[in-house]
Amino acid sequence: MRIGELARRTGVSERSLRYYEQQGLLVSERTPGGQREYAERAVDRVILIQELYAAGLHSKKIAELLPCMRDPDGGPNERATPRLVTDLTAERDRIDRMIADLTNSRAVLDDVISTAAREL
Repeated sequence: MRIGELARRTGVSERSLRYYEQQGLLVSERTPGGQREYAERAVDRVILIQELYAAGLHSKKIAELLPCMRDPDGGPNERATPRLVTDLTAERDRIDRMIADLTNSRAVLDDVISTAAREL
């Protein structure tokens, strides 16, 4: 499929898809005319990349992680290493801390809203 179709099917801009290629996150073939062509599995790969970005991972970490995952289920494969597991555990812990901070912030806002509503 061409880059435009991949962009439409994944909701990711063509610019982002080109960036993913530049970072080694996504692979395409080239037509004789030089246009990018992606395999069907690229849809699952792009969705996985987006999920990893949403989890707060940066492109370098994603590039390290992707070769250790199967598409589309994201399970580990034989290239997973103890260091990768350690790094991912640290990322998960960072996300847990962010969730805790956001939960605390929401509780403060709930208190302010509750107080303000009573005073109305």
